[in-house]
Amino acid sequence: MTDQAKKTVSIWLYIVSVIIVGLVVFGGYVRLTRSGLSIVEWNVFTGIVPPMGEEAWTQEFAKYQATPEFQKVNAAMTLAEYKHIFYLEYIHRMIARTAGLVVILPLLWFLFRGTIPWRKSGVYIFIALLFIFQGFMGWYMVSSGLVDRPAVSHFRLTIHLLLALTLLGITLWTAFNLTYGGARKGAPKSAGYWLSIGLLGALLVQISYGGLVAGLKAGHVSATWPLMFGEWVPPGLLATLQPWWRNLVEMSVTVHFTHRWFAWLVLAMAVILYVVAKQEHYSSTVNKGLVWMMILIGVQITLGVSVIWFHVPLVLALTHQFTAMLLFVVNIFLTHRILGETASQTSQELSPARVAA
Repeated sequence: MTDQAKKTVSIWLYIVSVIIVGLVVFGGYVRLTRSGLSIVEWNVFTGIVPPMGEEAWTQEFAKYQATPEFQKVNAAMTLAEYKHIFYLEYIHRMIARTAGLVVILPLLWFLFRGTIPWRKSGVYIFIALLFIFQGFMGWYMVSSGLVDRPAVSHFRLTIHLLLALTLLGITLWTAFNLTYGGARKGAPKSAGYWLSIGLLGALLVQISYGGLVAGLKAGHVSATWPLMFGEWVPPGLLATLQPWWRNLVEMSVTVHFTHRWFAWLVLAMAVILYVVAKQEHYSSTVNKGLVWMMILIGVQITLGVSVIWFHVPLVLALTHQFTAMLLFVVNIFLTHRILGETASQTSQELSPARVAA
């Protein structure tokens, strides 16, 4: 792939990455405004056009009136109010459709023109397929809230979120490979690299718990911090459900408690990575990334506490979600660059000139 082709494809991948982040945050807005269950069918093509005329709107509203959310939560909703939440979900789906075209159409063009050689097309085709599967997963999540409960499955919501992060991670890593070059197979792994991988794992656990908190609406179970119900550790965290481990993923209080305190483990791991990476003498780019990581974690913890104190206000909750995505992006970047610079340093140390010297 030529340098110009790498630049063109990387720009496309960065645009796709921005769209993924935007979709996740807007999806959070749709969820927080209880708009996600307003469209009860998944019509890939006919769903492009919203209801036209009063009769069509009445029919669409009647479908929503048959759902658990209307019957148990929004029984007093008027048609005008329904149109508002309908259009929020409609915009969400249209952005997702447009994003799919932004992924698929340029990819087909790059393959047709030879910008991306077929022998190297595997990862790009996988990104496109994963994007399509994410759309299916979105409907699979929504459908869980149309049967017998006025909310989507918190498990499916979290899987939907993790799939978006997987897609974002692969897309960014591929773009970074084009921008900075990829580390060769078998490249040495420094302590900083493994710590960055560990931090990434911890961050994914924390974000997963954020998804569980959102799905269970567990952010509302306690409005105090650092104490919950006047206790540092509320009783019965692992004893309410049986077997005990179900409490970790199904019990609102336990999920909330885990999410609020696991953040400090993420912070501790970030501090360790910062100290170790400084000792390994990486470039100014990595050092700036480390500083941004520390700043973002501090901001994120502050936002998390504020969300609790102020009873999950919309703006703070969305900012909290957006910051989590930024943390994930910075962590992916740091991992990529630490691996690349470690491999580069080792290559220079083993160069014939240095060995002869």
